[in-house]
Amino acid sequence: MPSPEPPTPTLLSILSPSSVSRTWQSAPHSTLPLLATACSDKTVRIYSLTSFTLLSTITGGHRRSIRTCAWKPTSKASAPVLATGSFDATAAIWVGNSTHGDDSERADRAQEREQNMNGGGEAEEEDEDDYHFAVVLEGHDSEIKSLVWSPSGTYLATCSRDKSVWIWESLSSSSNNTFGYAGPSSGADDDEDNYETVAVLQEHDGDVKCVAWHPEEETCLASASYDEGVRVWREDEADGEWGCVAVLEGHGGTVWCVDWEGTRGTKQTAAARQDRIDAAGSDDNDNSDNGQVQAISGPRIVTCSDDKTIRIWRRKPKTPKPAPAAGPRIPSIIRSAGQEEEWYEESRLPQRHERAIYSVAWSKKTGRIVSAGSDGMIVVYEETKSSAEADVTMQDSGDKEDLVSSETKEWKVVFEVQAAHGVFEINHICWSKRWDRGKSSEDEEVVISTGDDGEVKVWTVGSA
Repeated sequence: MPSPEPPTPTLLSILSPSSVSRTWQSAPHSTLPLLATACSDKTVRIYSLTSFTLLSTITGGHRRSIRTCAWKPTSKASAPVLATGSFDATAAIWVGNSTHGDDSERADRAQEREQNMNGGGEAEEEDEDDYHFAVVLEGHDSEIKSLVWSPSGTYLATCSRDKSVWIWESLSSSSNNTFGYAGPSSGADDDEDNYETVAVLQEHDGDVKCVAWHPEEETCLASASYDEGVRVWREDEADGEWGCVAVLEGHGGTVWCVDWEGTRGTKQTAAARQDRIDAAGSDDNDNSDNGQVQAISGPRIVTCSDDKTIRIWRRKPKTPKPAPAAGPRIPSIIRSAGQEEEWYEESRLPQRHERAIYSVAWSKKTGRIVSAGSDGMIVVYEETKSSAEADVTMQDSGDKEDLVSSETKEWKVVFEVQAAHGVFEINHICWSKRWDRGKSSEDEEVVISTGDDGEVKVWTVGSA
């Protein structure tokens, strides 16, 4: 008997009004019910995730299509800060002139401005609810394809068709270096125009399509490329220089997107977490099998590609470090072999897409994965475990130590929708907290799809 077809996600809303041009990507804010959408008409549209209506339209900062956008991690009391990346090879920083206000009033004003602009009239003067341009970041030689903030908002990573990844440091006084947490702020960031270049990474052999920051560590970044590979970058603790520590190879086409698994347990500094990993002990904050495995190897990576596959990658744990010898330590100018990492393909998700997969996202709350792409399909996957008692050990296999677990796991499709945007391609997919009144709990998530038709759609994906 054939397996039953998975249930279809429910369309909750289409954000209104839709763009009249192609939409590339949508970014939900981490602490406010806001969604930013990058559009090919050189604008960014800010929508409410409570009323699903347009609140603001950001214009004037870029000369060409805006390809990507990302909210800086901030507290609820802070004015929102948005980074945008464009085909004009620049990134820009925008600061909200106020914190999130009344949706209905802002939506009415946005609707009036939208009608005025579409009718050929002049855009109204910016009001207190709009965003002001803070700074332009220049350096790339070609189109910026993706950008992302580090967990604390201290760093911004951008990648480009020029085959490079740039890392910028925000010197704003409101940035907080506590890993994984946004620091307090008294309002708009008056010095949000203060950035400096930290590193320029140029080891990819093709366009760099996507960058994704480690969910906790400020010193670790992944990038996906047209060269069919994914690179993991780290900052060397000894000299502060950034370098590639691993290359994930195996895809047979452009790797369009990369994302990290969510972490478990209390957030901690990168150094503390690395010490725990290298010691190959266990995570005191999580006694589950997967928690122990993650404590040893770190969070996994998911990638999607032109080859129509979605792959999960895991880092092999390193051999525990010997205790340092007594006496003074002489610093080395050569990158230590201990900085290198070995990653392997752990699994592949069930192949449901018929054409290139452009976007994949790993829920940091539920552990589910969602994908979308050229064929217009949205697919949600879930990792299942056997009921057998797990046994997680470290087994010596030559010069490497591998994780061994008696527990079997596999990924299955739990939701699926075809032609989610009609005949149009889906350029981006992501998870977001559900903010509207119909939510069943504070932890409920929705899926947001962004397409060539200019529409941004919100889908509910409850329990399968």
